Amino acid sequence: MKIGLLLAIGLPCIIWIFLNVKRVKIEKTVFTESNRELQNPNCGFYFIYGFMIQDVEVDYAKLVKERYQNDTETTLTLVHINLQNYREGEISQKGLANIEELFNALETINKRLIVRFSYDWDGMVQGREPGRIDTILLHMQQLEEILHRHQRQIFLMQGLFIGNWGEMNGTPYVNSKDMQRLASQLEKITDPSIYLSVRMPMYWRQITRLKEPSEENISASSLAGRLGLFNDGMLGSESDYGTYGTQRADEAGDFFPWSREEELAFQEKLCRRVPNGGEVIVENVYNDFENARKDLALMHVSYLNRDYDQAVLEKWEREIVREEGCFDGMDGLSYIQRHLGYRLLIADTAISRQLLQNCLFVKVTLKNVGFAPVYREPEIRVTLCGEEERFTYMIDKSLNQLAGGIHKEELLTLNTRIPLKGLSESEYALYFSIVDPDTGKHILLANNQEEEPPGYLIGKVHFNG
Repeated sequence: MKIGLLLAIGLPCIIWIFLNVKRVKIEKTVFTESNRELQNPNCGFYFIYGFMIQDVEVDYAKLVKERYQNDTETTLTLVHINLQNYREGEISQKGLANIEELFNALETINKRLIVRFSYDWDGMVQGREPGRIDTILLHMQQLEEILHRHQRQIFLMQGLFIGNWGEMNGTPYVNSKDMQRLASQLEKITDPSIYLSVRMPMYWRQITRLKEPSEENISASSLAGRLGLFNDGMLGSESDYGTYGTQRADEAGDFFPWSREEELAFQEKLCRRVPNGGEVIVENVYNDFENARKDLALMHVSYLNRDYDQAVLEKWEREIVREEGCFDGMDGLSYIQRHLGYRLLIADTAISRQLLQNCLFVKVTLKNVGFAPVYREPEIRVTLCGEEERFTYMIDKSLNQLAGGIHKEELLTLNTRIPLKGLSESEYALYFSIVDPDTGKHILLANNQEEEPPGYLIGKVHFNG
């Protein structure tokens, strides 16, 4: 009885669907990996530009235009702002006005900013930075409104205003108590979207009081969730010029430097969540190309100084990559440039018709073959385009599990459903795009296919009736 009733009800429904639902033909794009250069936000090489703040009139619009006129190949810049003229007290109103005008001028250069405030450019911080920590804390407080007004352009801030070159060495304030006060103040005066960074993993542990950069620990601390690393002694020696120690972690203790191997492992975990970058120095075996690309991937490095150290960069340029795939035969410098930060590519797609739901089911599988993740969560879109109609569907899924580096073979599948009801045209194209939240620009993918204005063509849908 029940079976007969089901057939009586179900069979007419099936017949109705067959007669009334449009027949669909689907063409799928096949994707291949490219070795092309991608200029994407928040990663790559950068150049440093220094600005001394004084109580004098400066045409910052003209100055910034002149300094950056030939810097057309980068999406990042490090802006090093020197406050040594105010070491004795507060930053004057004229000084603050000049800093505001500097940031206004930087809005025109179409680059994301790495910002470093310090009191020294020459490795001679003694006598140049304030004699009291309260003065540094005051300077941070004075800068709060400016940094908030310009927060959308700032990717991260390096350091805590202290040390030679702002690198947190040669200063009396490199102790746990003072660094905790400075980091806490910097966290308070900056927007949560801005990453912060300190010079050594040891400093990260001392400031956060966390022994392990686990997902649980980082998620539980607003500061730890924003606090990354920068290393201006990167690959310079076994210790990266004092960044690492010689003892094992169980010998040294949680808040002291560990051996290179253990600190690299620490960074691999930490920098799945927060950025890492800096500059390579002093030609030696640790920055030989094969060693360099291994450790840069392990540390999840997103950005490097293009000027320093030229001896190391030239060594990479002389090397030729030998591996299977699209990078075989490329010089080592170009290879590293293309892998700094994230390098996303479409590994596969699937488009199918779901008859009962009268929709298309779209799957896009991504890989990240770069050294580091996409830290700022982007918008992920699938767009259905006809001649007259356009419909956009958002995919609500995080990309942060695509850590890159040693995890470059991991896959992430995204999917969405596109309803077919109401579509009136006979042919539509399906596009996939990832949009940076700060710049509004499409993130370029490492496939051979060219991007079109709606994104990357992943397939076409034809209706036959």
